[in-house]
Amino acid sequence: MSITVAILGRPNVGKSTLFNRLVGQKIALVDDTPGVTRDRREGEANLFGFDFRVIDTAGLEERFDASLEGRMRAQTERALDDADLALLVVDARAGLTPLDEHFANWLRRTDKPVALIANKCEGREIEAGLGEAYALGLGDPIPISAEHGLGMSDLFDAIYAVVPKTEDAFPPDEDEGEGDKDAGPLQLAIVGRPNVGKSTLVNKLLGEERLLTGPEAGITRDSIAVDWSFDDRPVRLVDTAGLRRKARVTEKIEKLSISDTLRAVRFAQVVVLLLDVEEGLEKQDLTIARMVVDEGRALVIGVNKWDACRDRDAALAAIRDRMERSLPQVRGIPLVTLSALQGHNIERLMAAVFGAYEVWNRRIGTSDLNRWLDAMTAAHPPPASAGRRVRLKYMTQAKSRPPTFAIFCSKPQELPTSYLRYLENGLRESFDLPGTPIRINIRKGDNPYADKKKKKS
Repeated sequence: MSITVAILGRPNVGKSTLFNRLVGQKIALVDDTPGVTRDRREGEANLFGFDFRVIDTAGLEERFDASLEGRMRAQTERALDDADLALLVVDARAGLTPLDEHFANWLRRTDKPVALIANKCEGREIEAGLGEAYALGLGDPIPISAEHGLGMSDLFDAIYAVVPKTEDAFPPDEDEGEGDKDAGPLQLAIVGRPNVGKSTLVNKLLGEERLLTGPEAGITRDSIAVDWSFDDRPVRLVDTAGLRRKARVTEKIEKLSISDTLRAVRFAQVVVLLLDVEEGLEKQDLTIARMVVDEGRALVIGVNKWDACRDRDAALAAIRDRMERSLPQVRGIPLVTLSALQGHNIERLMAAVFGAYEVWNRRIGTSDLNRWLDAMTAAHPPPASAGRRVRLKYMTQAKSRPPTFAIFCSKPQELPTSYLRYLENGLRESFDLPGTPIRINIRKGDNPYADKKKKKS
């Protein structure tokens, strides 16, 4: 059995963007113009290994006649009738409007569970709009950025809360095989700022002048994909446009190029972030790295133009130091020095790529995880809440790519972020998971598989 989730809200709050994020494809048209979506659109969504049905709806309009807006509202009402959960999306950047309040009142009068989603929460300036959302009386707003994929774990919690107790959201331990790990070529994207040598590197890997290169920044506009093999292993290699700071991007064609690059990252399995050794690891490089990690992709750092570097020890030390300070959440990212122009250390780079891919695909047995969890909680118990200690009862790996774990807990809301970081670091060290993104989802309850076995017996 699966559940159905309907996405509702006034026009231009990001419903279709959220729909596309959940289904993993750019199916619904997205534009700044209000009212692009008219018909309801359905798709099969997946979030942290859980499959469900999602419905994108037209922007809610306060019309009840036979006009186009009235018919659009009727379609939205039918979507709500079919849904197990309604996601009311508001724009945290713009703040609440009377239309938001009107439809919040309408949803409160229904018997459907409602989760309040505050979209466009990419920066600090949205704190006021997020605070306003509490006035709708639909509980705590869930801050997300549908465009950037932020807040998806909290959204998953809201969706999973309506799953019937008899339903198992995760596959049983017996299915913890490698699955589709080796299905198709490895999807490898090369990303970085303009003029760091991405196209030169791709040409050197391919052994031919497949892509235009030159001293001018920004030659590459489209993401170019090429099927290739390295040591008899199939690879789909994607060269991408350089990613500049958002404030510097003004031309529409560059914006489209950046969108294409981000799409390439989302469809990649491993991403090589290429740096210029003379410029080091700059703020924009860190922004790109965080975006790759947020997308759940395996990351490898390539330090290019190594042959032209004068003080190699100082340059490498500066890069490593900034990585440790700015990317502590993904410790152990592989770092390879190379020269794309001369072809130096290309084999080492590809070895790091395949190594990162293996870690990204790694599966850990449930029994091993629970023995590890017992040892970790014994060495450093979770904090107490209201005089009673939080209990971590059971753990399983929900999925790989990236490694994602579910821990069932007595009081998940009382478990601090610092303790989750302790568990994440422990997973990296105990199960050899360097550099890859790790997802830990805390669930309330006991071992769901034990309950299932009791019912069967």
